Amino acid sequence: MVTDARPFEFVLAAGHAALVVIDMQRDFIEPDGFGAALGNDVRHLAAAIGPTRALLEAWRARGWPVVHTRESHAPDLSDCPPSKRDRGQPALRIGDPGPMGRLLVRGEPGCEIVPALAPVPGEAVIDKPGKGAFHATPLEAVLRGLGVTQLVIAGVTTEVCVQTTMREANDRGFDCLLVEEATASYFPEFKRATIDMIVAQGGIVGWAAPLASVLAALPAPAAGAGG
Repeated sequence: MVTDARPFEFVLAAGHAALVVIDMQRDFIEPDGFGAALGNDVRHLAAAIGPTRALLEAWRARGWPVVHTRESHAPDLSDCPPSKRDRGQPALRIGDPGPMGRLLVRGEPGCEIVPALAPVPGEAVIDKPGKGAFHATPLEAVLRGLGVTQLVIAGVTTEVCVQTTMREANDRGFDCLLVEEATASYFPEFKRATIDMIVAQGGIVGWAAPLASVLAALPAPAAGAGG
């Protein structure tokens, strides 16, 4: 299953390529969340919902592994160091009460994944206190247990949690393919620059491909699979 990608073709391994959907949470994507409290235009991130949904449907139809991540913290903020919470001058900080509950706190409405991309039974959901999905989480053990060797990446934001996770995965021996339309940044120029960095020097971090190329490379859905 050869995918037309940068910097060169990416060969998908059927059943061993997990779709990892990073931080597609209400707090980052909807107008009343943490992203907006930082002064960002959240409409840039909403553009990634449709392409990510297409990937989810494709992976579910084939019975391939799917993992969702959420950047989130314990209610007492014991896993949110001051160096993270006290940065900048946002309208609201992590843990402060907002229109969708306390920002980026587990169990609050804003911390949940947007309804269009909500996990279905059997899909792993990883709560992560940092930007990278491997830091202080069981993600690597989950992936190894599923027999995963490749990660197809979607989510936000491209230059922060997505890129950090891809670099962590690269260090752990996973091949990573970023789907271009299924990722977004509050700053479109940061997205473009991040993708260029990922694929530079022969794919020093990983590959990037358009959504159409990824979908075209997939085999026919497995009979009886789907969520």
